Amino acid sequence: MIGNGVVGILSESSNKWERRVPLTPSHCARLLHGGKDTTGISRIIVQPSTKRIHHDELYQDVGCEISDDLSECGLILGIKQPKIEMILPDRAYAFFSHTHKAQKENMPLLDKLLAERGSLYDYELIVGDHGKRLLAFGKFAGRAGLVDFLHGLGLRYLSLGYSTPFLSLGASYMYSSLAAAKAAVISVGEEIATQGLPAGICPLVFVFTGSGNVSLGAQEIFKLLPHSFVEPSRLPELFEKAKDVSQPARTSKRVFQVYGCVVTCQDMVENTVSTKLFDKADYYAHPEHYRSVFHERIAPYASVIVNCMYWEKRFPRLLTNEQLQDLMRKGCPLVGLCDITCDMGGSLEFVNQTTSIDSPFFRYDPSNNSYHHDFEGSGLICSAVDILPTEFAKEASQHFGDILSEFVGYLASTVDIKQLPAHLRRACISHRGALTSLYEYIPRMRNSDTEEISEDPASYQSNKKKYNILVSLSGHLFDQFLINESLDIIEAAGGSFHLVKCQVGQSSNAMSYSELEVGADDRAVLDQIIDSLTSIAKPNENNGFLDRQTNKISLIVGKVQETETKKENGTERKTGVLILGAGRVCQPAAELLSSVGSNSSPQWYKTCLQDDFEEINDVHVIVASLYLKDAEETIEGIPNATAVQLDVQDHVSLRKYISQVEVVISLLPPSCHIIVANACLELRRHLVTASYVDHSVSMLDEKAKNAGITILGEMGLDPGIDHMMAMKMINQAHIREGRIRSFKSYCGGLPSPAAANNPLAYKFSWNPAGAIRAGRNPAIYTSDGKTIHVDGEDLYDSAVRLRIPDLPAFALECLPNRNSLVYGDLYGIANEASTIFRGTLRYEGKIYI
Repeated sequence: MIGNGVVGILSESSNKWERRVPLTPSHCARLLHGGKDTTGISRIIVQPSTKRIHHDELYQDVGCEISDDLSECGLILGIKQPKIEMILPDRAYAFFSHTHKAQKENMPLLDKLLAERGSLYDYELIVGDHGKRLLAFGKFAGRAGLVDFLHGLGLRYLSLGYSTPFLSLGASYMYSSLAAAKAAVISVGEEIATQGLPAGICPLVFVFTGSGNVSLGAQEIFKLLPHSFVEPSRLPELFEKAKDVSQPARTSKRVFQVYGCVVTCQDMVENTVSTKLFDKADYYAHPEHYRSVFHERIAPYASVIVNCMYWEKRFPRLLTNEQLQDLMRKGCPLVGLCDITCDMGGSLEFVNQTTSIDSPFFRYDPSNNSYHHDFEGSGLICSAVDILPTEFAKEASQHFGDILSEFVGYLASTVDIKQLPAHLRRACISHRGALTSLYEYIPRMRNSDTEEISEDPASYQSNKKKYNILVSLSGHLFDQFLINESLDIIEAAGGSFHLVKCQVGQSSNAMSYSELEVGADDRAVLDQIIDSLTSIAKPNENNGFLDRQTNKISLIVGKVQETETKKENGTERKTGVLILGAGRVCQPAAELLSSVGSNSSPQWYKTCLQDDFEEINDVHVIVASLYLKDAEETIEGIPNATAVQLDVQDHVSLRKYISQVEVVISLLPPSCHIIVANACLELRRHLVTASYVDHSVSMLDEKAKNAGITILGEMGLDPGIDHMMAMKMINQAHIREGRIRSFKSYCGGLPSPAAANNPLAYKFSWNPAGAIRAGRNPAIYTSDGKTIHVDGEDLYDSAVRLRIPDLPAFALECLPNRNSLVYGDLYGIANEASTIFRGTLRYEGKIYI
């Protein structure tokens, strides 16, 4: 089937906003009308789609076939990854697969392609003779990203008390074309040029990091505004001039332009071991010799940072959280960040989440390290949308198809991969079910402990070798199999490796880069591994290399780190807690947990820590809810807390978040606890619930013991606090050699009398459905040695009047609460108490519905 000249175009299913196409109708027309002998393509079959930027009829008009069935296609094209179930056997596929770095989340897709004897071409890996990618959307990301940010900038300034022309600008997707969006920006610029900007926000400086296509696209939009570009070295001078304006006059003086500043690595770092001028080659070879000065020389003058630069872990960060906090304390004018790179936890440490096209901003408050999804309050706004080019789907698709159509015929008509041009051959990850030679390293990377770390970080830490070192390798690692040789050396010596970073060079001249964490339990063994790796980096005649220059790699070795297995010498232990459910109980729990270890920790907590307890610091709380908005409102103003959307029925996502913490607190309905408990068992994480322990959970007791975890149930009000009060009284009686003759416990969540102003005389402080179901639960208890059964339908009729002597005005009644007998054994009073009764309190009276 591969090479039959029939091309299929997928209906995109990865994201509701993905409207781009690999080939537009005009591209298809040229390919079809040119004839198979010329273009290599005889038919094009397009899957129907109602959200694609070009509707089906336009494809049909130029000769394409519209059909869900792509079984006749030898080559199938898409933009993003298709669903796994859509993969057909013995076909070639081309899309952005994100598999060549052994990305764990996409390995099931690669496995499916291999199992179905498929071929995979990755657009990201198609590069020209200049070593740059041929198929990319960088400029469109920059264009859309800045338009979106200007829209948000208007909203942010409004919340700060300033009306600006940016307020009239919409998001990129709101315009019918790139030209229409540009026209809107020009209109904003005309208003700035004629009416000016408030002096209180000026000079308004946009700092662009990087000089690649993304940065150029963003600058293209910026240049539509009245502007001046300023050299990085002249930023202080710009602000000095602004200060020269007298303060009384400044309150009314308006500014009629914005300022731009493009910074590259030479402006952002300085050499710490040499006073020589900046050397870019040396910086890329030895980034450990450099430190970031962005926070000192650039950021103090920036109103907006437009982050467009590529970053790797080995390079200094643009801004750390600590540096940003210091800047904001000093009155830095920074109001927002447009992070088009979307590099989570990358060059800008505080960017730890992506945003979406329909909710493109979050607000970060450095003063308490908190995240919010509004424009009010202190801090700065940030956009980090990772699918920006689709906002200009029409133009982005035209640009992409212009390039793809030049060589898609080769992919559609070639049977033997060896007949393909070199740039396409090198972009083929798998061919007919087997990885191509350039990508044979992927299984080895998968077999490293990367997966173990991501799924079970605690287990990884315990299995980590005693001595570890970060090794950076750059050169022709993959195309000349040097990465395999390096891994052979590590494994042969009994060491371990974990892939930290991987960047594959895609042309004959391009270098690849990898960071490996190499470990060994013996320091001498680790030294031997490094010596052997050095021999590859600096080959001699005895190594057997015929061409030393061709095979040479660059090796940078970090410092040896000894793994700490326990808290020693004051080392702080960090932990994480996942709270499932964002109801009323959640917020106080999140507040308490996030304060643990801080100066604001409640005194009672501090006094509970005995000498043999290990103090926990920096507890990070993740609040997960089916509705993200609920979780976000719950953590509002709480430091060290993150809100996430999670459906516990989604096992993959549930495992993902449980793996990131040590303790899970489930505040979900009781029926959900068994799902969570099984996931906790699988990942060896402790679980706490506030609900009654049902039979399904109680049956996990032995499994929990074997897994070494605690499942702690009934830790709410009732059940929970009542258990603790009961046991305190029972234990005190037993210590005095007393015996319990009668045990009665009354508990209930009563609203204040003034708030009980409804027919139910009740307020739902927990799940209403659960509260209503509780009124139908059967009950059993003992009274003077007799066992009393109450059917669920008779529960309210069994209520008895109850008065509290010290509160005679409270008209209360009591209902029996479920099975009281089990607590006779749990409390240790079954053989001594003739009455065991647990009741629920309600205000007296009832209604009929």
